[in-house]
Amino acid sequence: MKRLAILGSTGSIGANTLAVVDRHPGLFSVVALSADRQVERLFGQIRRYQPRYAAMADPAAADQLRLRVREAGLKCEVLSGPSSLEQIASAAEVDAVMAAIVGSPGLRSTLAAAHAGKQLLLANKEALVMAGPLLMNAVTGSGAALLPIDSEHNAIFQALPRGFDGNFAHGGVRRLWLTASGGPFLRTPREQLGGVTPDQACAHPKWVMGRKISVDSATLMNKGLEVIEASFLFNAKPSQIEVVIHPQSIVHSLVEYVDGSVLAQLGNPDMRTPIAHALAYPQRIDPGVEPLDLCAIASLAFERPDRERFPCLGLAFRALEAGGSAPIVLNAANEVAVSKFLAGRLAFVRIAELVEEVLSSLPVVGVRTLEDVLGADAQARRAAERSFDAVAH
Repeated sequence: MKRLAILGSTGSIGANTLAVVDRHPGLFSVVALSADRQVERLFGQIRRYQPRYAAMADPAAADQLRLRVREAGLKCEVLSGPSSLEQIASAAEVDAVMAAIVGSPGLRSTLAAAHAGKQLLLANKEALVMAGPLLMNAVTGSGAALLPIDSEHNAIFQALPRGFDGNFAHGGVRRLWLTASGGPFLRTPREQLGGVTPDQACAHPKWVMGRKISVDSATLMNKGLEVIEASFLFNAKPSQIEVVIHPQSIVHSLVEYVDGSVLAQLGNPDMRTPIAHALAYPQRIDPGVEPLDLCAIASLAFERPDRERFPCLGLAFRALEAGGSAPIVLNAANEVAVSKFLAGRLAFVRIAELVEEVLSSLPVVGVRTLEDVLGADAQARRAAERSFDAVAH
């Protein structure tokens, strides 16, 4: 039995993880679950999976959950506060940690799992974007196993040589190709993008995701963050990573080799596939996904991304090439901009503009510690708020 901690269990990735676990009760046991403030949803999961620990980032929500657990007579220790996530991520009773907390709040717990030498199933891309060198050093130093959950990075992981150590020359690898669906506005006339609403931006044509990541997909910032993530995961230079638009979302990513071979991982667009791959690695298990019918699909289309329509992609490459604090600044400014857009306070086309303003206004500095990361993140958020206020007023 592999003992699991699922950080962000009430979100989309967490729910899909539990769906895979349900299909294989003899392989996995749930030791710990966590959520931000979704008391009822987490309580339902506790009642079903009987974990030893449950953690809530919000103390008030944790108090409510603790009461519900006590009234139900369940034996589950309810922890609260940010440190509780680090506690369950590094708990001795846990073998594998699904890191599925969206955004920067998942950083500390992801690092804790890496330092503790866990099998780390990484669905929190911001951990690598913000603290790539720190996380990879922690994985190497502790002997942790890092398995990517993003469908694109999981596809690359599957298409790379077994035991790939980041040496492109030794592995005969030329380039990594990340596919992007293009989101809901791939064919929308540019003059109409200014009036895009949050609900329109969150209506992804292929994937069911949270609102923040859905907006990132609509701007292609999500793909830009994945480029940065791929650079750290696979030791790739910016010039060794390409992005290609693939609206069908059947080819999840590709690896190009020096002999001209290109290996691709294909599958129906369902996150249970990469989750099941990582959960059972190096074995294969049935995730409950409909088998791929290539004859029904009939054709697969690919095109180069339009950098003018999707300026966030270029900003991400720019931040990766600059290094240091630049990816942290990019991510923080984007989180602020997307939150303003979702609140109806910022136009869709202004998201990229605000990110570029912040990226251009702050100097690139070296990042060596977690305090450096958090300092750069806080500075970028303040700069983003100032930039927003300057335009709003």
